[in-house]
Amino acid sequence: MTEHVRKILERIDNEYGTDYKCYLNHENAWQLLIATMLSAQCTDARVNIVTADLFQKYKTIDDFANADLKELEQDIHSTGFYHNKAKNIIACCKDLRDKFDGEVPRSIDDLTSLAGVGRKTANVIRGNIFHDPSIVVDTHVKRISKKLGVTKEEDPVKVEMDLMKKLPKDHWILWNIHIIRLGRTICKAPTPKCEECFLQDLCADYAARQKKKQTVI
Repeated sequence: MTEHVRKILERIDNEYGTDYKCYLNHENAWQLLIATMLSAQCTDARVNIVTADLFQKYKTIDDFANADLKELEQDIHSTGFYHNKAKNIIACCKDLRDKFDGEVPRSIDDLTSLAGVGRKTANVIRGNIFHDPSIVVDTHVKRISKKLGVTKEEDPVKVEMDLMKKLPKDHWILWNIHIIRLGRTICKAPTPKCEECFLQDLCADYAARQKKKQTVI
């Protein structure tokens, strides 16, 4: 771990603490899996509104596996991309029922074999349900990790692999939790509140922009 990364982690831990927090409401592994699938291109707040009713209507994996596609589409319509999401949720739950005895698998290979489940979703499950060290690369993590100079990669999988090398394992899950909070409150896209940021002096992007301003002047 470089000194730069150590300072960022120390600062961010002091600001946000080190408690694990999942922003998607769930009571078990399969509910978190479905909630995470719904969260693609959608806010966690909206997903939580939808799943409050959804998990009352569909109480088991079987209920989702046997769901009517058009009806499920209407149930999740407000999360966006509802046709693909509904199709993938039904196919995913059929696989959970038929291939995994109704249990959400633990390994990255088994998880990503499920319809609609990529590495991001798989790592949410591994980190939050099984507590396996894992790095979730969402839009906040990709954007802000690059701004801070922790990675230069663009592809989410390459970002994940790079962060695994740069960050200590005990901060793999925490990095996602902290960076999401930072991205929602201070380092917003496209208008970050740099003057309010407690990482301002450690941010490579901020330093580059300040240097550019001085050059122009």
